[in-house]
Amino acid sequence: MKILSWFLVLAGVFGLIAVRMFEEPLFYDPFLQYFKSADKNAIFPLYDWGSLILGHLFRFFLNLIFSLVIVQFLFKNTRWTAQAAALIVIAFAITLPIYLYCIHTNFEIGYLFSFYIRRFVIQPLVLLLIIPVFYYRRKLEK
Repeated sequence: MKILSWFLVLAGVFGLIAVRMFEEPLFYDPFLQYFKSADKNAIFPLYDWGSLILGHLFRFFLNLIFSLVIVQFLFKNTRWTAQAAALIVIAFAITLPIYLYCIHTNFEIGYLFSFYIRRFVIQPLVLLLIIPVFYYRRKLEK
């Protein structure tokens, strides 16, 4: 059973990698090239609000599923998996409106601020915080 758990954790990790590798064909995001150019003087891209929001929601959903698979099979605790889901959803619910505001103002709030807020929207960064916290929590419970 331990081998199956590690296989599923690796499947979750590879799922997250696949989301990142295939981001251009999978998701509508005209800001991919904008931020890849690493030039704050680049031309602000044209975008469609509806497609942009749906693309981010779809990406979030995929990242959430793979992240929860990792948490569930690392810790084998359904309650912790639910807590991880809640934390990830809360982080997304906070950062997405901030990022959308940054887009609405053409990143006037700051190029780097917008760049890093976007990272929290499109990448599963909260997972990198949750895993060490849960390991420490498990150690305290023993």
